[in-house]
Amino acid sequence: MRRILTALVLIPSVVFVIFLGPPWLFQLVAALMAVACFHEYAFIANAQKMRVPVWFGHALGLAVLFLPVVDWRAVFVASVVLMLWSLTLDSPVDALPAVSATLLGIIYVYGAWKCASGLREASPWWLLFAVSINWVGDSAAMYGGKFFGKRKLAPVVSPKKTWEGSAASALLTTVFGALLLPRTVNLDVTQAALLALVAGIAGQIGDLVESAMKRGADVKDSGNMLPGHGGWLDRLDSTLFSMPVVAFYLQWLH
Repeated sequence: MRRILTALVLIPSVVFVIFLGPPWLFQLVAALMAVACFHEYAFIANAQKMRVPVWFGHALGLAVLFLPVVDWRAVFVASVVLMLWSLTLDSPVDALPAVSATLLGIIYVYGAWKCASGLREASPWWLLFAVSINWVGDSAAMYGGKFFGKRKLAPVVSPKKTWEGSAASALLTTVFGALLLPRTVNLDVTQAALLALVAGIAGQIGDLVESAMKRGADVKDSGNMLPGHGGWLDRLDSTLFSMPVVAFYLQWLH
């Protein structure tokens, strides 16, 4: 019940911010979501004995989020800054894991939310699609696995997920994209279906990746801020993979 109530609050809020919120409100919400996700990512990494400098990571991540243009040079500068920071650690053994985990978290979390800003600028419908495709995919996977699931998808990482549930997710997200995108962003049905299939699969991979990180850290949830859902990273793990896929399509293929 708590899971349903949380969703009933979050979904209308997301739609409002995407379509009706002024730019400053959207940027504020994106920054808060990025901060929350990175904070939980750092908790998972630290639980695996990788010393992620949380607030330093936030500072670099927010710079990435708010810089007008981000390319490989920004990533290089962030890498150099982190390597300089690693010189202050007590043990040189911690340096490489700490720098690697922090840089990965910045790209993984703040990079995805940077993509969200670009999608909204292109059209709020693009961003809604990149977010809502995971709502459809998660629901399809849950019920597909419940009624038809027999073969485990990734038993070590996520024992409850099945190939049948994954197939149901791929099918429903493809149909969802084929119905939504031609009516909202003037994309032909074939391209819409292919993009939805790829973005939906990316979302499933994002879910499994976060599950693997939690397994490695021996934690059940990334946090407890969302009743019935765990933490923000638990709720947005799929979205952090689907948003860059859609953004890549818009920049390079559309």
